[in-house]
Amino acid sequence: MAETTTHQRPPRGWEKPELDLSDAHWQSSSGGLGDVQIAFVEGFIAMRNGTRPESPSLIFTPAEWGAFVSGARGGEFDLT
Repeated sequence: MAETTTHQRPPRGWEKPELDLSDAHWQSSSGGLGDVQIAFVEGFIAMRNGTRPESPSLIFTPAEWGAFVSGARGGEFDLT
């Protein structure tokens, strides 16, 4: 079975550009021991699965990143 990709328009209010992440400097979230990597690109924060870097990356604005990190620290997300 061939894999297919559908292209949908982003939701209204999704004002994030298509970032070129090919030259991004990816940093491990846990000094090389974890699976999550982040990169700072053109004023945004990109997050990806370090064991599958070809997978899609999540893109955060600085405000979204702050809310995500705050929620993770408060136990809202299970990062294990």
